[in-house]
Amino acid sequence: MPDAFTVLWTHDTCRALRKAGRVGERPPVAFSGVHSSLPAWSGARVGDEVYALHVNRCVVYVVSRMRVTDMERRQCCGNTPATWQDPAFPGHGDWSMLGADGCGAAAVHVDATPVRFDVPVPGDLLATLTWRNRRGHTRGLKYVTADGRLERSISLQGFYRLTSESAGELAALVGNAAP
Repeated sequence: MPDAFTVLWTHDTCRALRKAGRVGERPPVAFSGVHSSLPAWSGARVGDEVYALHVNRCVVYVVSRMRVTDMERRQCCGNTPATWQDPAFPGHGDWSMLGADGCGAAAVHVDATPVRFDVPVPGDLLATLTWRNRRGHTRGLKYVTADGRLERSISLQGFYRLTSESAGELAALVGNAAP
């Protein structure tokens, strides 16, 4: 059974997506890294889903749902850089804002929903979302207010495995979102 994860896309990443006109387009790739500058998608496998989240003014949005299709460098990625000055993934230059230039970046090919910034996670759902670690321990979000707003995004920063219940809730939210 596939797992589901969340990854937080920063304001800089989302601003770059908007500026490049990528809203409404489906990202073919995301990037994993070995350095803290990029989330490490090390727990993900082919078939797993990743929910890209964004926090804006204390509201959490689902920006895209990505199903991992491949975690290897392919021809579409372009030539491997010969020097440190060369782009790491010239074939994915249109999506480089997702971390192509990050330290130790690796391409993760995905089948994704279009990038959008209008699918908020309702406050009552936000308060009940849970993640589990490899040992099976679960945790919820910290800093969720009584009215369902997220005061601090620190507990979303990283790449975290959702519980199956929370993955189902986010899948339903994305599936029911108006096109």
